[in-house]
Order: sequence, then structure tokens, then C-alpha cells
Amino acid sequence: MGKRYFSDKIVKWYLDNKRPLPWRDTTDPYLIWLSEVILQQTRVAQGLPYYQQFVKTFPSVQHLARASEQQVLRLWQGLGYYTRARNLHKCAQAVAETHKGKFPGTYNDLQTLPGVGQYTAAAIASFAFGEPVAVLDGNVFRILARIFGIDVPINTPLGKQTFGELANELLSKKDPALHNQAVMEFGATFCTPNNPQCEECPFKKSC
Repeated sequence: MGKRYFSDKIVKWYLDNKRPLPWRDTTDPYLIWLSEVILQQTRVAQGLPYYQQFVKTFPSVQHLARASEQQVLRLWQGLGYYTRARNLHKCAQAVAETHKGKFPGTYNDLQTLPGVGQYTAAAIASFAFGEPVAVLDGNVFRILARIFGIDVPINTPLGKQTFGELANELLSKKDPALHNQAVMEFGATFCTPNNPQCEECPFKKSC
């Protein structure tokens, strides 16, 4: 399957089926980062009200940086994995103090922030700054494994290399944000771990 074919197909599916989510209507790295941290290990339906409350209470990274840890933890209550909340606060402080309130603009520099790993850095870099770097999470691994018939375990060095190279090869350099959003949404709502919608799938002839 050609890489252009894959990107075009999945983007078309996304434009027809995407959920209306507030962090998709912005290129503000603060809002994108906030949504990514909240949605780690949390379903969208559960995370959305928290995202809205955080944005209302802390409309900028400077507001979040100035808050006390207790204020942040109180707002986070119910989401679990409280290390995420503490890292959220530490990251906001680092951006406000070390970077003068502006998120670093590249994938590599974003990873120097507290709690920001490869996945979150790729999401911010592509969605906010248009950097052509593929987002890699469980959804992406699953889609690529199924559609391209890859059976290399993802938790091995060879697996990470194989999936990383393929994901970046398939990535649309013209609009990496749209491509990444499409792949993530396809895996989250359509090509799911259980009961994927294979009969309606745009890739069913080649999967």
C-alpha cells in the first residue's frame, strides 16, 4: 500500500467521522498539552469535563504555574494517577520560568519538559507547530500491525524501530497534524482492540 494512499484514506475517514472535541480547534500548545496529559489513561468522556474545568480555572500556562500543588490536585481529584497532576504542575512551572511562558517549538526540545515523553512531544509538535513527526501510541501500533500485517512485538527494540519508521514514512508531511489526529481517532473509535468495525473499514480489502 502506498503511503499517500494510506494517509488520504484515513484522513478522509476522519473528516467524515471525527468527534467534535475542543482541543482539536486550536494550535495553542498549552491547550493541546493539557488535553494530552488529562487523556493519558483516561477516556475522552471522563476527561473532557476535567479539561474544561482546568481551562476555566487556569486559562494559561502562567495561571497554572502560579497555582499551588494543592489547587491542582484538588481539581484533578477523581482522575487517579496523581503523578500526572504533579508533573502537569511542574511542567507548567518549567514553561513559565525557564521558557518565559512559551512551550518549546520542537519535538526534541519538548521532551526536556517534566513529564513530557515521546508521545506527548510528538502530539504537541505536530498539532501546535506543524512538525512532521508521527504520534505513536497503542492505537497507532494496533492499526499499523493490522493493516500492514506486522507481527513484531512492540515492546522490543526491533518492534519500536519497525513501527516508528513505518509511522513516519506514512506521515503526511503536508499536514502532519491532520494525519496524526486521523490515525489516533481511527484507532480510538473504529479500529478498536475488541469488535473493530471491519465490514465498514476503508482498508478492508488490503488489511
